[in-house]
This record gives sequence, structure tokens and C-alpha cells, in this order.
Amino acid sequence: MLKVNEIYHSIQGESTQAGLSCTFIRLTYCNLRCSYCDTVYAFDEGRDMNFDEILSEVRKFDCRLVEITGGEPLFQKESLNLMKLLSDEGFEVLLETGGSLPIQEIDKRVKIIMDLKCPSSGMVKKNLYDNIMYLKPADEIKFVIGTREDYNWTKDMLRQYNLTKICAVLFSVEFGRLEPVTLVEWILEDKLNVRFQLQLHKFIWEPAAKGV
Repeated sequence: MLKVNEIYHSIQGESTQAGLSCTFIRLTYCNLRCSYCDTVYAFDEGRDMNFDEILSEVRKFDCRLVEITGGEPLFQKESLNLMKLLSDEGFEVLLETGGSLPIQEIDKRVKIIMDLKCPSSGMVKKNLYDNIMYLKPADEIKFVIGTREDYNWTKDMLRQYNLTKICAVLFSVEFGRLEPVTLVEWILEDKLNVRFQLQLHKFIWEPAAKGV
């Protein structure tokens, strides 16, 4: 049994899968309180659903790509079993996690998209750096950058953990705070081997829209 905030079909707005049709399972609860959070409604809102109910909803969309998101999906331990079940069913499963909870027990078929929280998020002390050793080449690390301090800190993380040799590294701007062109100019100036990304759904629909 899991507490589910929403299940919906949209396009993948971020990651190397951006632009692809995707079914999203947003789970309730989060142990973090990032300054820029855009899913505060997922902190508490949701309904209890068993695996059969969740699978029934997912199958309706006839979409092979499924993302488990939140909130913080790993806050609910049964999310591990859901990811395994979806993988067994033949779905390509993505997990978006804030990087503060252990990832080593996640089914190896799941593609992990893991944040490392920058200083301006207010949650940098929650980063679980041991997670880095469990990342696979197919996984991704994401940084949401809102200030020059965030950017410089992120460069330090790239060097300290040699992150670009582990998996894809994603740089996002904090929406509405840092201009995309500014971050792109910094990346080009420093010749970083990272992928810049925008949150596509915030440009297609209203930035605060739910279920997209």
C-alpha cells in the first residue's frame, strides 16, 4: 500500500528522456523542504492505493515509460517494491529522488535521477553523498542552480567526486530566479561536460499547473 498524490500522463519535462511521453506516479510525503519546491501539495495530500490499483491506472495510458516522483518517493519503503513490480511488467522505470535517502536497494533496472541539493535550496546538509557510489552509468545526477554560489559549489562537487565519469550530469536553473542564458554562459565559459536542461512542462503549460 502506498499513499499516492496523483497519477497522470504527460511528457517528460526533464532528464535525458525530456520530450518523451511518460506516465507519472507522484507519491505523497517528503523529508525535505527545498526553498524552490514546486510540489508542496505532495507533502501531505494523497490517497492510499494498493499495487493492483496503481498498475490499473498506469496501464490505462498505454505508455511504456513510467516515472516515480514525489514528494520524495523513497520516503515510503513500499516504493521499492512498486519499482520492481513495474520493471517486471516490462515498463521502463525512472525514479526521481532528492538524494537524501539511500538508493542501494533500488532495483538495478530502474534509472535513477538523483538530486544533489545546492546551498540556496537550504537542504545541502541533507545530501547523502554515499549514494554516489551506488549510481550506475545509466543514472543521472541533477543540480538545481539558483545563484553563482550554487554554481561554484556544484563545480566543486564535479571535481571532488569526478561525477561526469560516473553518469550524466544535469544542470537546471531555479525557475524564476536564475536566467537560463546566464547558466548556459557559465557552462560554456568553463567548458563543463554537463547537460543543460529546462523544465519543459513549465514552458508548455502554466508553471504552477498540476498533472502535467
